Amino acid sequence: MPVARNHMSRDLLTVAAGDRLREVAQRMCDRDVGAVLVMDGDALTGILTERDVLRAVAAGIEDDTVVSDWMTRDPETMSPDDTTQHAAVLMIHGGFRHMPLVEGDDVVGMLSIRDLMRVVLDNAAPRGV
Repeated sequence: MPVARNHMSRDLLTVAAGDRLREVAQRMCDRDVGAVLVMDGDALTGILTERDVLRAVAAGIEDDTVVSDWMTRDPETMSPDDTTQHAAVLMIHGGFRHMPLVEGDDVVGMLSIRDLMRVVLDNAAPRGV
């Protein structure tokens, strides 16, 4: 069974809880990522996803709206040595699409539902090929 470490993203976008939501949303667009890790120094305090940003926009964000107003605090995490199957079970049952991977207190990567689909489809070929 594949382990998460072999499929995780290592180039992570991190932000602070006090950063303005509009600026973070722009950074997410610029980097083409669906989630950012919210850090307090080296400590993971939350995650902000494109779904959170969409909810904020629907509610009518103001210029002074900050990440902490909409982030998920203390997100579910797992070890990078856990299997991709374990990650899929956690994500499906938890209703989320991004999983921070931690070793001890250190965030070492992020696994997305898209990463998991690549694992599933790794050996599959498109129809007609």
